[in-house]
Amino acid sequence: MTSPPCALRPGTRLPLHRRLLPLTAVAIARPLAKLPPGYLHAVLGMLRTGARPGTAAQASAARSAVVAVSLRCAVHNCLQRSIATAVLCRFKGVWPTWQAGVRTTPFAAHAWVEAEGRVIDEPYPDGYFRPLLTVAPKPPTRTA
Repeated sequence: MTSPPCALRPGTRLPLHRRLLPLTAVAIARPLAKLPPGYLHAVLGMLRTGARPGTAAQASAARSAVVAVSLRCAVHNCLQRSIATAVLCRFKGVWPTWQAGVRTTPFAAHAWVEAEGRVIDEPYPDGYFRPLLTVAPKPPTRTA
């Protein structure tokens, strides 16, 4: 999956002490992005365990941090960017809804994160892509 060509927005430069977690998330996301879809879904499903649902602000901050530390994620690699965003959110104890999907005319695949029912920082409107894989926050289990 690749994002369409785009021009980079003026980026935010993170201070050195705030780069470690986003760089770690990007490093973790790179091999995960090479997994077959079923394995990727299972791994992300395990990662979300124990996390609270993330807010739109948390997901947006995570995506911005990932884009700030990785040119690869900033430009063409939506799958790695979305995985890194979800992983970075997980480091903070929350989980956004991770999705991968397609549009049909013309065909294109894309991966993104959502929180609070809306797509986070993507140039496409809600509903533009049809989700095929979704890893939503796990509902809390009730103990009686």
